[in-house]
Amino acid sequence: MTIKPLHDKVVLKMVEAEEKTKSGLILTASAQEKPQYAEVVAAGPGGMVDGNMVEMTVKAGDKVITSKYSGTEVKIDGVDYTIVKVSDILAIVE
Repeated sequence: MTIKPLHDKVVLKMVEAEEKTKSGLILTASAQEKPQYAEVVAAGPGGMVDGNMVEMTVKAGDKVITSKYSGTEVKIDGVDYTIVKVSDILAIVE
């Protein structure tokens, strides 16, 4: 099954959270922060959204940083995805 986002939506696959600190301490699941780093799986076409023209600035394969608790989480074929608005993407990582 594939996900085809509409309008200004972007489908992201989140990168796994760090399980260790830089000093080597192992974090429990409850102590780990929600990841903000993700890979774009698919992006909608953009267009008119609420009377404003939205131009898509990301494409499939881009690595991005998102707002901390944004989006809707879904599981399809056993894989976790997050669907966000393009405005919830803060930066593209190169």
